[in-house]
Amino acid sequence: MSASIEIRAPAEQTEGTRSQILRWLKQVGERVEEDEPLIEIETDKVTVEVASPGAGVLREILRREQEEIAPGELLGVLDPASRTTTEAAAPAPSRAAGAAPSAGEAVATRAATGAGARAAAAEAATPLSPAVRRLLAEHGLSAAAVHGTGERGRLTVEDVLHAAAGSAGGAAARAPAEAGPAPPPAAPAAGVHRVPHSAVRRRTAEHMVQSLLHTAPHVTTVFEADMSAVLEDRARRRDEFARRGAPLTLTAYFVQAAVAAIRAVPEANSRWTDTALEIWEAIHIGIGTAVEGSGLVVPVLRDADTRDLFETARGLDDLVSRARAGKLTPADVRGGTFTLSNHGVSGSLLATPIVINQPQSAILGIGKLERRAVVVGEGEAETIAVRPRCYVTLTLDHRVMDGHQANRFMQILVDTLSGWRD
Repeated sequence: MSASIEIRAPAEQTEGTRSQILRWLKQVGERVEEDEPLIEIETDKVTVEVASPGAGVLREILRREQEEIAPGELLGVLDPASRTTTEAAAPAPSRAAGAAPSAGEAVATRAATGAGARAAAAEAATPLSPAVRRLLAEHGLSAAAVHGTGERGRLTVEDVLHAAAGSAGGAAARAPAEAGPAPPPAAPAAGVHRVPHSAVRRRTAEHMVQSLLHTAPHVTTVFEADMSAVLEDRARRRDEFARRGAPLTLTAYFVQAAVAAIRAVPEANSRWTDTALEIWEAIHIGIGTAVEGSGLVVPVLRDADTRDLFETARGLDDLVSRARAGKLTPADVRGGTFTLSNHGVSGSLLATPIVINQPQSAILGIGKLERRAVVVGEGEAETIAVRPRCYVTLTLDHRVMDGHQANRFMQILVDTLSGWRD
């Protein structure tokens, strides 16, 4: 008999990134061809497809939808033999000595002990995520004794933490299973519907809280930029760039100006460590991009310091187009050293603080461009004029930069924009 084929999670993954199975595209017993899409995996940044490593029948699924997975983890087993659906669905052969049991085998083993029967049944109905299993073990809790508030009564991390913090440090929550089954999950109030968090949304929320409250002291400096010269330059070049295949957006100008400012204040392109400030030589700028239905992603324009305006515009168009089409790869969101958030495209005048994208040290915010009345000239030559202007903000890690460094960065930025020269 041919050896089985292991289906594993992609081994490459950015440090600190989490992944979970979004959905299996095949079910146990179904035939799959080599390189045919088999699993959709959702990370906190992008959704990627895992292709089948071979042809055969899907014999076993070891990690279910919505479960977190580790790089290289075994997710399922493929039988390369051409068998029927009925044969493929038959019990899998016994595992080799020392092999880890599947999730289903673990549930069955606990059920056989008697004391864990109720918890095993509950887990079989609504499989527990690795994080929930870990917390249950740490706090000595039974899954059957914790009230699940997730979809279809699924236990969440918050449910376990709430139970652990119950009366007398969670003693009540650790009541024996014989105390009775957990009450059914409360139905949403009238007029309320639940929208489960995606992995992207959950991880973005965790990342922002960690950055703002537990990592970097955020400080924001605000300047105003006159965009007259940029708009004139864009009007001259837009048609030419379009013919060459690169829509010329204002974001391209902001990227170029940010590069000039980083060259003057390289600390903006760094990360803080406990022993030293690490300043990156290359400038890889992340571009905050809103994706309908998925939230915010930050594809990275690599080597922005080596690109002219045209190459910047073309690179931005490629990244943003693929982000909104859901075609980014994990490599597209790795390695950013500085981030730009053009929140003005959706009408925002000013946003502060924009949360720093750790482990970076700063993030540039661009507000809505609008025509404003301003004083121009000096002394007796002062007049009121209407100019296209926008607010620009730099939110920084105050451990990395002092106020004068941040202000110098911003002065270079606005001077580059207001006095734009190719």
